[in-house]
Amino acid sequence: MNLDLDQLAALAAAVSEGTFDAAARELHVTPSAISQRIKALETSVGRVLLTRTKPIAPTSSGASLLRAARQITAITSDLARELGDDGAVAGVAIALAVNADSLATWLMPALAAVGSSVILDIRRDDETRTAELLRDGTVMAAVTAAAVPVPGCIMQALGRMRYRPRASPDFAARWFPDGATIAALERAPMLTFDRGDELQDRYLRRRTRRRLDPPRHYVPGSSAFAQAARLGLGWGMIPDLQSEAGGEGGLVELDERGTIDVRLFWQQWRLRSVALERVAGAVRAQAAAALR
Repeated sequence: MNLDLDQLAALAAAVSEGTFDAAARELHVTPSAISQRIKALETSVGRVLLTRTKPIAPTSSGASLLRAARQITAITSDLARELGDDGAVAGVAIALAVNADSLATWLMPALAAVGSSVILDIRRDDETRTAELLRDGTVMAAVTAAAVPVPGCIMQALGRMRYRPRASPDFAARWFPDGATIAALERAPMLTFDRGDELQDRYLRRRTRRRLDPPRHYVPGSSAFAQAARLGLGWGMIPDLQSEAGGEGGLVELDERGTIDVRLFWQQWRLRSVALERVAGAVRAQAAAALR
């Protein structure tokens, strides 16, 4: 199979940017050129590679070629570095998927330490779903709760983030005067990050041995989630790292036996890339210092 590099670049840009128009701006060509390159690539491999939705998404065949496209980009960037072409390697792009709580607490210092030679394309998703972005080729690396390596990837344990059920003192006094009883947990408003967030429900099932459905507020932002708890909107599972940082010092723990540890792993493509290894090394070092 002879793969055209411009066609692969068009495929990667279309998926990263979400539309042909945005991909054209990224590659400094016309949308028609993007469309023609992708059609030519689909003809070459005999497969449909993209779903023409908004945003554009790769098919299973497209995901395989997308991984190849990004691996080729990483390899050529490293080659340019070895040949001393400083202009060619400035701003090597690394796409990675991260859960919101890691992004809001321990991860950013690690990424900042990498320096400006690497351009980061961070995709935020729940830690139970970040591995899917790695599997479909959207990202090259991920902080994930998936303990099984994605095919073609290497994995290393990072540590655990510890969560506790917390609320403001006034909220706790109003809704939990007798502690975290089943009756109180069934009535008290609960904070949930999004429809895929199961952390609060995990605590409820473990605490009550039944499936409860209390009133839910959906707050899709890590800092906003903790702020909602601090302002008395509801209770939620908040990581120790966020509480220890000092910004959530006004929260109280509702249940001393309610801790949940979320194990995190670093997964990345099995690929020799100076830029990717630089990011991975910084992430692993920061995790060793910050996580349990």
